Amino acid sequence: MGSYTDATETDPARPLPTPATAAGRSGLDAILDRPDKAVVALDFDGTLAPIVADPEQARAHPGAVPVLAALAPKVAAVAVITGRPAEVAVRYGGFAGVAGLERLVVLGHYGAERWEAASGELVAPEPYPGVAGALGELPGLLAGLGVADGAWVEEKGRAVAVHTRRAADPQAAFEVLREPLTDLATRHGLIVEPGRMVLELRPPGVDKGVALDDFMRSIGAESVLYGGDDLGDLPAFSAVDRLRAAGTPGLLVCSGSDEVPELRRRADVVVDGPEGVVGLLGALADRLA
Repeated sequence: MGSYTDATETDPARPLPTPATAAGRSGLDAILDRPDKAVVALDFDGTLAPIVADPEQARAHPGAVPVLAALAPKVAAVAVITGRPAEVAVRYGGFAGVAGLERLVVLGHYGAERWEAASGELVAPEPYPGVAGALGELPGLLAGLGVADGAWVEEKGRAVAVHTRRAADPQAAFEVLREPLTDLATRHGLIVEPGRMVLELRPPGVDKGVALDDFMRSIGAESVLYGGDDLGDLPAFSAVDRLRAAGTPGLLVCSGSDEVPELRRRADVVVDGPEGVVGLLGALADRLA
């Protein structure tokens, strides 16, 4: 598992972590050596924004926008890769109209949508028809399973998520829902993505790994830092592993959570949630100053 250890050569007020793996150290070295060819890619919920019981109340950590504005001009690009609609992530993140964020891109719905900070332009395809069909069946399904009061449905346009964090027993509600929601998704040509007390039904063929691969190729990046906290970030971790195997250095960062031990095990660096992510990004910006 990755660990966080202070590098003595950095500012002690904001130390840069030393990756626990050789591959992670090579990734960090490549970012520091050629920041103009580096991409910093980050999940939103749980990574830049603390996890909250009501997803509509999620907002970026207070230090996230300032540190991204300090870092973005020093690297090739910063990409926020999220399952949320891009417009929602931009609004909850407070990313629009911020000086220094001209190189920020938000890839919403796992890359199906793209928002460019430099222009404010949003590119989004038509919604996938199976999502509406599944959404129409959800109220009856939740009532039949006896979890209608504890589960909360989030309509996301190109996906729909069922959250159980508000339930009296969130994990029990999650397990009750897993198989029925998988059956529902299959009937409508969707897949189920489990997360931290959430099950998301979305179209197949899109994930954060695909989004990261496509974005890296589109700008000719030569190194990458990816930070995430949830099961939905595992495809991006795998994408970085593939890039490293092909000779493109990368650094994997886990925004620490005991709810997703696999992510912690695979990370080069583990930090303490969004506050730790902000600290790491700030230390990186300091080193690139």
